Amino acid sequence: MALTFSKPSLTYAQQIAHLRASGMFIDDEARAEYWLQHVSYYRLSAYWLYFEHPKGTPGPRFRAGTTFDGVTALYDFDRNLRRLVMRGTEHVEVALRGSWAYYLAHSGGPHTYLKPSMYKDRREFDSSKRRLQQAVARSSETYIDHYRRKYHQPKMPPVWMVAEMMSFGQLSRWFTNLADRALRNRIASPLGLPETVMVPLVRHVTDMRNICAHHGRLWNRRFLHPPKLALKPADLNASLDLAANQAPAKLYNGLTLIAHVIRTVAPDSSWRSDFVELIETHPTGDITSMGLPPDWKSKPLWI
Repeated sequence: MALTFSKPSLTYAQQIAHLRASGMFIDDEARAEYWLQHVSYYRLSAYWLYFEHPKGTPGPRFRAGTTFDGVTALYDFDRNLRRLVMRGTEHVEVALRGSWAYYLAHSGGPHTYLKPSMYKDRREFDSSKRRLQQAVARSSETYIDHYRRKYHQPKMPPVWMVAEMMSFGQLSRWFTNLADRALRNRIASPLGLPETVMVPLVRHVTDMRNICAHHGRLWNRRFLHPPKLALKPADLNASLDLAANQAPAKLYNGLTLIAHVIRTVAPDSSWRSDFVELIETHPTGDITSMGLPPDWKSKPLWI
C-alpha cells in the first residue's frame, strides 16, 4: 500500500539538532550550517549513511564517534576522487573517439558509419542515427556549421566530425553495435585492449562518467555492469582482482583497466601515481569498500 509523504521541511538549525539527536557530534554549528546550506542535507546524507548502524538496530542512528567533520572529510575525498576519475576517463574517451573515427573512415569512406549493414542491431542503429541527426541539427559548433553551409550532400558530416560532437554514451552505442568483430578489434587495439574487454569497459566507463558529471557519490558505489577482466597483458591481469568479476562491481577493477589504457595512450601521465597518493588520504581508511585488495599497491600496474 502506497504511503503519503509527510516529512516536514527543516531549517538548518533543525537539521543540526536532528543530526545531534541521532548521535552525530557537531562542535561547530556555523561550519555545519555552511555545509548544509551550500552542499545540502540530502547530498551529505549519502556520505553519513556509511556511519549509520544497520536499520533496525536499537539505539542511536549513528555509530559511536561519528562526527560531522568526518562526514565532510569523506565528501571531500569523494569529490577529489571524482575529479581524478573524470581525468582518467577523458583519456579513454578521447582515444576511443579518434580510433573509432579513423577506422570507420578507412573501412569504406567518411560516411561509411551511416551504412546499416555495418551494425548488428538495425533498430539500435536507426535510433542512434536519429539521435545523432537531431544533435547535428541543433549543433552550434563552428565546424558543423561550416559543413552545413558548404556541403549539401550528404546531409550528415563525415565520421571524424560527428565523433567530436556526440556524447560518450552515443559513441559507446555506435561502437558496441558494430557487426564486424575484426573492426571492433582494430578500434580497440590502440587503447591496449581487445574488443571483448573494450566493449563492456566502455559501458562501465559511461556509468562512471555519468556519476561524476552529476557529482554523485562514487567511492563505495556498486555498478550493475561490471567490466570484463583482461587476460593479457600479464601485468594487467595480475593487477586485477580476478575474484571480483560479478555484479554489483566495486571501483577497483574498472579503475585498473582505465590505468592500463592511460599507460598505453598517455605513458607520461601522472594519473596512476596521483591515484595512489589520493588513496592515502582516505579519511576512514576503508579501501575495501572501493574494492581495493589489501595488497593492491604491490600489484604490477600500481608499482
